[in-house]
Amino acid sequence: MKIIQTKSFSKTVKKLHNNQKYELDKIIHYLMDNPEAGELKKGDLSGDYVYKFQMINQLALLAYCYDNGELVLTLLSLGTHENFYRDLKNLYTMP
Repeated sequence: MKIIQTKSFSKTVKKLHNNQKYELDKIIHYLMDNPEAGELKKGDLSGDYVYKFQMINQLALLAYCYDNGELVLTLLSLGTHENFYRDLKNLYTMP
């Protein structure tokens, strides 16, 4: 399976500590095996999945897209719940 990261996702990951990156890696490996584990969104974010998990005792959300035909997992965004969906919608409106 091929994994693609958006710029906003990679910028967020760069700011994480090593123990947080370790937790994120475990989640990404899990999503590679179970790509439909996240909640499928509707409306403006249709086609996107959001997976909620604990990262060092804090709720984190990971937004991703999955293309079953090409076996591609695109990591869109990572963050806490505050303003997460607003920022995710802004990803689609940016030039």
